[in-house]
Order: sequence, then structure tokens, then C-alpha cells
Amino acid sequence: MEIPWYGPPQAAQQFGESVSRVVNEYHSLSYMQMGWKHTKWMGVTTYKVPNDLWMYQEIIHQLKPDLIVETGTFQGGSALYMACLLDVIGKGEIVTIDINRPDDPPEHPRLSYILGSSVADETVAEIQAKADAAECVLIILDSSHLTAHVSKEMRIYSEMVTKGSYLIVEDSNVNGHPIIPEYRESPGDPPGGPMEAIEAFMDERDDFEIDIDRHRYLMTFNPCGYLRKKV
Repeated sequence: MEIPWYGPPQAAQQFGESVSRVVNEYHSLSYMQMGWKHTKWMGVTTYKVPNDLWMYQEIIHQLKPDLIVETGTFQGGSALYMACLLDVIGKGEIVTIDINRPDDPPEHPRLSYILGSSVADETVAEIQAKADAAECVLIILDSSHLTAHVSKEMRIYSEMVTKGSYLIVEDSNVNGHPIIPEYRESPGDPPGGPMEAIEAFMDERDDFEIDIDRHRYLMTFNPCGYLRKKV
């Protein structure tokens, strides 16, 4: 799989490598300053950059999903954010999955929590039942970023994504794309992150495409991670 440039194609054609270098340098600086760790929605930490939060708003408005599935809850800020967006469009629910429960999880009538592994059989069965009853399903993967785990999640949850909707793979910027070369979550892990899982997935599948238009704000923590299921 040939990885597309991280910014909009028209900018790459016009400005070439100089723009790519500037975007990657800004990306690295933004990450190192850790402002994304303090991005909050209604006082709850989201661990997201505003560019991606805004893009989620655009996608949710466009799709009007019946079901959003998020793997990786952390403090629940991004789940609360999306639940509030579902309120605005007047439909849908979000289910967020994690092996840990936040100390003080935010509550919202459209938001529910599953405590467990995103790839455990019982978790998958519960989500599959919800997906079977939904006309539009949006999936966001943000649990462990190790290649093997992301690959397993992608194989499982790609089957639940409805046509025209998205499988969003978060934090594909790690392992040198452009941050944290030799990414590991513990010393014994082989290096690798979500981007490597995306590469393998896209080499094997022809029913998804990378929506490069979702890179139009130049910097995203999910490069090549907005995967749209073909209609």
C-alpha cells in the first residue's frame, strides 16, 4: 500500500515536500507540548486534538449514525462529546469500551459503557447485537495502539461498519508517522503502531478507502486513519 501524503492532495501538488515537512514539524511540536492532553469537552479530558474533534463533528452530522462504537474510554471525554453531538442531530447512541472504568465517568442518556477487552468474545457479541439493529454504524478504534491489537480490532469491527460510514483508526501518527519512532507500550513489545495495521488491512481489503479529504486541516493524529467503507 502506498501511504498518501498527510495533507490535502492539492497542497502537496502545489507545494510539495516543503509543506509536508512543515506539517510534520508542527505535528511533532504540537505532540511534544502535550496540549492535546488538556483538551476538554464540558470539563472532561478528551485526549484529542481539536482538528480531529471538529472532523468527528463533520462526520457525525453527515452520517447521522444510529450507533457509534468507541474502543478506549480513558476519562470518557470524547464519548461525552460525541453523545452531545448525537443530541444535536436528534438520534443515535454511543458505546465506549475499555478494560478500565473512569473514576468518575460522565453520564449522558445516549452514552453507555462496556467494561472489558474490545476483542473479547462477549464484548464483540454485545456490540454485534447492537450493530445488527442499526442502519448506520460508525466505529472508532482508540484502545491499545500495538499493531497486532489494532489489526485484530480492524478485522472484527470492519465487518460492523455500514456502507458509506467509517472505520476510524486513531493515533496512527505513532511509530514515526511522524512521532515516537520504535513505538512500544512495554519493553517486550515489538515496535509498531496503528499505521502498520492500516497498511496491512488496506493491502488485504478492497471494500475500504482512505478518505484523504479528512486530512484537509493539514494536521491530524489519525493520518490515513479515516477509512470509509465503499458503497
